[in-house]
Amino acid sequence: MTAEPLTYAVGDIHGCADLLDALLERIEAHAAGRPRKLVFLGDYIDRGPDSARVIEILRRLQWREPEATLCLMGNHEAMLLKCLREPGAEDHWLMNGGLATLQSFGVEEAAALPQDVLDWIEALPTVHGDAARWYVHAGFHPSAPAPDPEEHNRLWIREPFLGEDHDFGRHVVHGHTPRQDGRPETRANRTNLDTGAVYGAALTAGVFDAVQGPALTFLQVRPGGEA
Repeated sequence: MTAEPLTYAVGDIHGCADLLDALLERIEAHAAGRPRKLVFLGDYIDRGPDSARVIEILRRLQWREPEATLCLMGNHEAMLLKCLREPGAEDHWLMNGGLATLQSFGVEEAAALPQDVLDWIEALPTVHGDAARWYVHAGFHPSAPAPDPEEHNRLWIREPFLGEDHDFGRHVVHGHTPRQDGRPETRANRTNLDTGAVYGAALTAGVFDAVQGPALTFLQVRPGGEA
C-alpha cells in the first residue's frame, strides 16, 4: 500500500540559505521516502545574507521535482518587481532589506539582477489550493470570497485577516507576519508559519496530510543548529 502524501509548507526564508538547507534535510528525514510536496510561502529575498543562494536552491528543487515543488510570491518579491517598473520605488525596497539582496548577487541596482532570476520571480503565483487548504503569503480579506481575488491582499494583508477567525472554507496556511516567540501560530481557520528566521529565531515547516486542515506537526531549525 502506498503511503498517503504529505505537504510541507515553509515560512518566510529571507535570505537564510543555511537554515533552508538544514530544514530541507529535516523534511527529507521526516518524510522518510514517503511521497511529499513542498510549498514555499514567499519572501525568499531581502534582509538575510544569501538571497541568491536561496533562489538557487528553490529553482534547483523545481527543476528536479517540478510536480512536487511550488514556490509562491511574497510581498518582498513584489517590491522588487515594482521597483523595476516604477520610478522611485527602489528606495522603498532598499529600506526594507533590498540592499542585502543586491549584495548577495554582487550587483548595485535591481535592474542589474540576472534576467533569469527576475523572470522566475515574475512568474511566481500568489495562491495555491488543495482539497483541505489555501496556501498564500499574507492572507485574505474576510469580506472577499476565497481565494481573495485581490493580489495586494494576498501579498500584504494583516488586519482584519489576523484578528478575525473567519472561515474561508479551507484552512489558510500563510506567513508574512513574523511571530515574536519563534513558534508557529495555529488557529482553527489558519496557520502562520513566519517564525522570524531572519531575526535569529526559527525557520519552520508545517506538515500537512491530504485531509486535515491544521498541521499534523511542525519542523523547525534555528541558527547554530538548534531544533
